[in-house]
Amino acid sequence: MGKSKKIVVRDTEITVLTQDNGEYISITDMIKAKDGDFFVSDWLRNRNTVEFLGVWESVNNPDFNYGEFAIIRGQAGLNNYKISVKEWVEKTNAIGLKATAGRYGGTYAHVDIALEFGMWISAEFKVYLIKEFKRLKEEESSMHRLEWNLQRTLAKINYRIHTEAIKENLIPPALAKEKINFVYADEADMLNMALFGITAKQWREQNPTSVGNIRDSSTIEQLVVLSNLESLNAILIQQGLMQSERLEQLNKIAISQIKSLIGNKSLTKLK
Repeated sequence: MGKSKKIVVRDTEITVLTQDNGEYISITDMIKAKDGDFFVSDWLRNRNTVEFLGVWESVNNPDFNYGEFAIIRGQAGLNNYKISVKEWVEKTNAIGLKATAGRYGGTYAHVDIALEFGMWISAEFKVYLIKEFKRLKEEESSMHRLEWNLQRTLAKINYRIHTEAIKENLIPPALAKEKINFVYADEADMLNMALFGITAKQWREQNPTSVGNIRDSSTIEQLVVLSNLESLNAILIQQGLMQSERLEQLNKIAISQIKSLIGNKSLTKLK
């Protein structure tokens, strides 16, 4: 029936349940604080109680059965009139009161109604009920803030770990002299070397079970830089630079651009 918590009001332990449509307090528990014999049905047969419940349901329950409510209101207060919470709910489709079985069995009232019921116990009891319920909500709010701050801290730590992992695995390696001076038959492989540090063939040998090629497995950062390198390479070719010179420049540019893209908020939103 929802999450359960306990509050203690004037030495009486009372269950509070949290549900989708609000919090419900056990009026079965509340009755224990009442001197003498007193039953929920005694409170429910009172005309003022019925009027209050009808108004509450009309404000909070679009499925409230006004026809049945009118019949009950007409009978409320008569000596021979009596109705249980279960009958009230079944006849009017009310949501403010609940009769439950099981572990948290008993009669529960929405907090608005439970506070009204508290007055039937005593004025003093109602005051302390309000005080304890407020304390519970403040405690929950404090816990929520603590959890939020913890999650925020963990998110920052995880982001730092993620960033460090990117730096280790995504930033292209600075090419050694022998790799720069090697002549690549395919210009595409030269760009692969500048960005990934390996050729397409070398990647396939290292990833035999992968579907697609090296570029299919690229991150969005790598694809952005690859597009830039293709344009820059075309310009460098027009300028007459040798492949080894172009590769050295493009490798440096790839390293610089990947570093710039790491942590870029606009790019992160695209993922």
